[in-house]
Amino acid sequence: MRVWRALKAAGCAALRDGAYLLPGDATRQEALRQLGEECRNEGGNAWLLAVQPLHSDEEAVFRQLFDRTEDYQTLRRSWKDATATLSGLAAAELLRLQRKLQREYDALRSIDFFPGEGSVEAQAAWAELCARISRLLSPDEPNDTSGAVPRLQATAYQGRTWATRRRPWVDRVASAWLIRRFIDPHARFEWLEQPSDCPKEALGFDFDGAAFTHVGERVTFETLMAAFGLEGDAALMRLAALVHVLDVGGEPVPEAAGFEAVMGGARERVADDDALLDEMSQVLDSLYAHFEGQGARTGS
Repeated sequence: MRVWRALKAAGCAALRDGAYLLPGDATRQEALRQLGEECRNEGGNAWLLAVQPLHSDEEAVFRQLFDRTEDYQTLRRSWKDATATLSGLAAAELLRLQRKLQREYDALRSIDFFPGEGSVEAQAAWAELCARISRLLSPDEPNDTSGAVPRLQATAYQGRTWATRRRPWVDRVASAWLIRRFIDPHARFEWLEQPSDCPKEALGFDFDGAAFTHVGERVTFETLMAAFGLEGDAALMRLAALVHVLDVGGEPVPEAAGFEAVMGGARERVADDDALLDEMSQVLDSLYAHFEGQGARTGS
């Protein structure tokens, strides 16, 4: 049973009882070799053979054995069922559900050796589901604006009141940390019930019409970095990549899942937004120090 489960997880197609097929490459051959060794160690037999179809129609038959269309349909039905429950889940529960579904999706994609239309449709459905979760975690997410980011002097932005939407998520909490850490050390923050509550004297960030928000492909954290000339800091750029992928998606960042989990847990425990910023600022300080240390080691 253990070997059978391993063969299934590897994406093998069953030709008959005890005969399994995989598209050949070095990694898959090694996985099958190890399973064969396990069979022999348990007193069984195993043979690893290279199979070459003689005609193109046989090649088509082999490929058909790895058609994952029904698997993608099953997965999408589970996403549809999950969507109906999203609005009733707390932030930490939403993140746990998203990570669980992500693992299932990644597992299927890893054995989709010949992606087809089902893969394309699933990718679009997954993006839609992730967008729904993102909207629940961070309602009123700002729309992207166009144009260049003007260069500003931090000296003109000292001791100011900065305002953003309450119950901050990744981009807002990281932007507030960036403001206090690198732009305005004496910044005060107001957490708005809705963007229209922003006082005229406050500097708004991360909502439509704010002084600092999404510009082009930049999230608010990246816009602030560009505006105040912070893009030369390699450690900050690493943090910017993390914030970007958690806010709008993009290239995976190894530390992103851990930060997202800590952020979700902190939002569940800490009701006061100033206290939440203080707690997450320590996490961001530590990540920044980690990225700085990595840069120093790389440089040496």
